[in-house]
Amino acid sequence: MGASGWEQNAEEAASKIHCPASGSVKCWRGYYEAMSEFKYACPVCGQHMMCDESQGGSVMDCPTCFQKIVAPQAPAPGSKFVLTGSKFTEKKITALVQDASIIEPPKKFPAALVIGLIFAFMAAVAGVIYWTTIVHPRKTAKATEATNAAAAIKAAPKEKPAPPAPPADDALWSLSPSNATPDSPVAGRIHAQNFLIERASFSTNGVLSIRANARGPFEFGATIHFPGAQPESLSGQKINVTSNTDRAARVQLRWKNEAGDVQRMDFTNGYALRLEFDTLANNRLPGKIYLCTPDTEKSYLAGKFSASVSRPKPKN
Repeated sequence: MGASGWEQNAEEAASKIHCPASGSVKCWRGYYEAMSEFKYACPVCGQHMMCDESQGGSVMDCPTCFQKIVAPQAPAPGSKFVLTGSKFTEKKITALVQDASIIEPPKKFPAALVIGLIFAFMAAVAGVIYWTTIVHPRKTAKATEATNAAAAIKAAPKEKPAPPAPPADDALWSLSPSNATPDSPVAGRIHAQNFLIERASFSTNGVLSIRANARGPFEFGATIHFPGAQPESLSGQKINVTSNTDRAARVQLRWKNEAGDVQRMDFTNGYALRLEFDTLANNRLPGKIYLCTPDTEKSYLAGKFSASVSRPKPKN
């Protein structure tokens, strides 16, 4: 029976240490020490190196390339493979404390920014106070006034448009004042344009005005001038003027031409007039008028009126 593998290894180890296989205890200790040694190769140049299992993981110098090699751990018993070490790399330890020249000092909160924020806050508070105590009340008051004005305009009674003037009647034109005066508002014709009274007035300088437009410039109507006459002196009086009178009160007709320009025509004779004034009361002088002028358009006015009396303001 041949020797076992263990015995062959023992004999080989014993021969290396020059101790027979049947040697003493001292020789067998050398055998175990020989068994703990193994070879490994340099990872840089491939040089074989020897170490024991207690040196696994330690750093050794390669005798050929002089590189620092980390020895591998011992191989398993009976392994015929040659292990390879690893090249040793020094790990640099990064300093925890940075260079004092690049360490930034702790930042301080800028005092200027704090002051600016305080002033900004104060300005905002002042703006709110100004808005709530001055601007907003003014805007509210203006809005209220505008609303009240709009409501007043809406609530105010709208003026009715003036009714159209009735068509002129040629039968009413006559230079003889014997025709009866109609018991209706003054109407007629002035320079071929139909007329209907809207306003009558009597001024203290003795001028009776009968006009179609109630407001604005006097553009359409007639005036009769009684120089110096006061409304009290005409109250309850009747005036008749025939067409053959040499000189009488001046009568003026007013109308607008096609271009919109106001035209005037005066008469001091040749016309027929009958005026009947009622009693003056409450600065109103009512009456009736019948007037026919000798123009080619056969202008005339006939009907009743109530003239407002305008008096000068008393002097202080």
